[in-house]
Amino acid sequence: MSVQVIDRLSRLLEIIAQYNRPVTLKIISAESELHTSTTFRILTSMVENGFIEREGDGYRLGEKLIALGHRATGQVDLAVTAEPIMAALCDELNETINLTQREADEVIYIGRKIPERMMRVEQVIGSRAPLHVTAVGKLMLGIAGETAIRAYAKNKGLKRMTDNTITDIEVLIAHCTAAAKAGIAFDDEEAEIGVGCIGVVLLDEQKRPLAGLSISAPVERRQISWGAQLMEVRDRLAVRMGFVSSDTVES
Repeated sequence: MSVQVIDRLSRLLEIIAQYNRPVTLKIISAESELHTSTTFRILTSMVENGFIEREGDGYRLGEKLIALGHRATGQVDLAVTAEPIMAALCDELNETINLTQREADEVIYIGRKIPERMMRVEQVIGSRAPLHVTAVGKLMLGIAGETAIRAYAKNKGLKRMTDNTITDIEVLIAHCTAAAKAGIAFDDEEAEIGVGCIGVVLLDEQKRPLAGLSISAPVERRQISWGAQLMEVRDRLAVRMGFVSSDTVES
């Protein structure tokens, strides 16, 4: 197979992957700027090899290709992939950057980058915190929805960690729902007095919450404007994990 054929094949796959429905030969040919007969020949070969499938008068990604993609994604280690991105943000802000995941009714810290400064927030890898007292946890609750929030409160209880901890279920629902809508959440000394956090959630390819990224700092140093930078870091991580394309993030 020539390099030219591989380039064309790659382009056709990218075009098909952009659509959430079968794509016609006419559209694929037009967007690839290839002659219809050339496009049809390459598509036929990919159908025969299971990389794409015919559905009506269109084409969609085949199960073989999707399975290969899932295998590749499974080989990507979240913490390892996130480390250099987190390190860059830590250096830029000179504050602690955390990577967390949800386990039942808690978040667990699985990665961190800490600045080289005397006054800093330092979370222990493997430590846990209730969802309702952390920025990432509240955002995950908001994404899960009101029914899930009520179930969490009934199961876990809204334990007060500081005077700022939200312990009223209706207030928590409103807070988490607003956070999910905004795509970002804040911890205003709710887990620990003197510590403020900003959190965002990384979604996997199925748009399910996979992990959280957060900035932790002494509350007097925390800046709300860091939220935009944290979202950008989250988006870069999503691209590196293969959950979204760089074109999707840029648009």
